[in-house]
Amino acid sequence: MAHWIVGVSSLTLMFAGAVPYIPQYRTIKQTQNAEGFSTYVCLVLLVANILRIIFWFGRPFELPLLAQSFIMIGVMLGMLYSVVTVRCRNTTSVGARKRNFRDFCVTDFWQWTDFRSYVEFLMWFTGFCATLLLVFGRNTAFVETIGCLAVFTEAMLGMPQFYHNFRSQSTAGMSVAMVAMWTSGDLFETIYFIVRDVPAQFAICGLLQVSVELAILLQVILYDVRPVRAVKEICPNECRQEELQRLTVSCSDSTFFVESGILHLLNKILTV
Repeated sequence: MAHWIVGVSSLTLMFAGAVPYIPQYRTIKQTQNAEGFSTYVCLVLLVANILRIIFWFGRPFELPLLAQSFIMIGVMLGMLYSVVTVRCRNTTSVGARKRNFRDFCVTDFWQWTDFRSYVEFLMWFTGFCATLLLVFGRNTAFVETIGCLAVFTEAMLGMPQFYHNFRSQSTAGMSVAMVAMWTSGDLFETIYFIVRDVPAQFAICGLLQVSVELAILLQVILYDVRPVRAVKEICPNECRQEELQRLTVSCSDSTFFVESGILHLLNKILTV
């Protein structure tokens, strides 16, 4: 029985990181708008998982975690391809400047207009890290540093999305279901890391990730829920006019604002 539970947990762990991006992928496909999703999320996860694979060659850990990294890299490449395709299609300016990796322009970093540039950068980065491992792979301090960089980079997963929301003062276009799945998945992973015998870096990474993701969920309440807007979403169209007016007046009460914000958050999570 114990072996069966461990097997199911390991299988869940392998795909848990990829599942949250299904709602965001669907949102991009349905709306043909990728502005609400930060491609720097892909950058963080791609770099983190490449470093994690390099770390495995220096200090092997559980195979499900290694498999998770390969799966996540594939998913992030798929997300990048979808975002780049949609943005190129939506660019109507005839004279819009094309940006690619081979221009070696620092200001254009990760803002390239073709998918090939992203792949080329990742190949260069992977080759550079692999070369360092071949040279310094016998140095324990170097290997542990790679592990720390991998998990710390992954721990910052939500920061690009958090900053994107902060600058725009809105979470429009971002899949709240995706962030909710991030949080639940990372909670599961953190518990798994603590229970299983894995390097301590992984548990620290999980705790940091959950903290950032909770902050993003708070942004949904702070930015997207305005008093009148919250009333319109809570009250169906068939509600009586006097009830709508009464709720609009009561929006000045902070307790109502928090409650309506939570209801709005739950509604966006459940609406995939």
